[in-house]
Amino acid sequence: MSDATDPWLIVGLGNPGPDYAANRHNVGFMVADLLATRIGGKFKRAQKAQAQVLEGRVGPPGPASRRVVLVKPMSYMNLSGGPVTALRDFYKVPMDHVVAVHDELDVDYGALRLKLGGGDNGHNGLKSMTKAMGPEYHRVRFGIGRPPGRMQVADFVLKDFSSTERKELAFLVDRSADAVECLLAEGLERAQSAYNS
Repeated sequence: MSDATDPWLIVGLGNPGPDYAANRHNVGFMVADLLATRIGGKFKRAQKAQAQVLEGRVGPPGPASRRVVLVKPMSYMNLSGGPVTALRDFYKVPMDHVVAVHDELDVDYGALRLKLGGGDNGHNGLKSMTKAMGPEYHRVRFGIGRPPGRMQVADFVLKDFSSTERKELAFLVDRSADAVECLLAEGLERAQSAYNS
């Protein structure tokens, strides 16, 4: 069982490289980048895994702050499980202190859903993480909605957010980062009641 001194592993899911940076599928990276800014640090290449990491603390100074390791896997989405598991083992993070931040097709654009465990809903990053270490980790699900018309899901998630969506994107990424911090500080139920929409 975990306790308050155990670190949290916050995994922003995405694909590396500038071609993918503004894709819907990369919103996990966007949230991780904002959390890094809040911590006041910069990502660096992990020694133990194909990932970028940043160690720090989130929350107010004192006993309420939480030790975190922010992670952006650099292995491409469908191979995220390997780097995440290696870092979880290296930092000795309990499973209930692992959080994946990711895009979610079955949630309307702009809505958030937090949960513990569950299926992968066809999300290749979650599929890889679950295969590597089981499903019992937290998820912060950033709604991107379903593709319009007959557009294939793969095409939709690998496209940039639309100009209309981008008007709200910075606010929504900020809200997602708040939700992560609330989850760590106050637990899943409080975070769900505050942020699930």
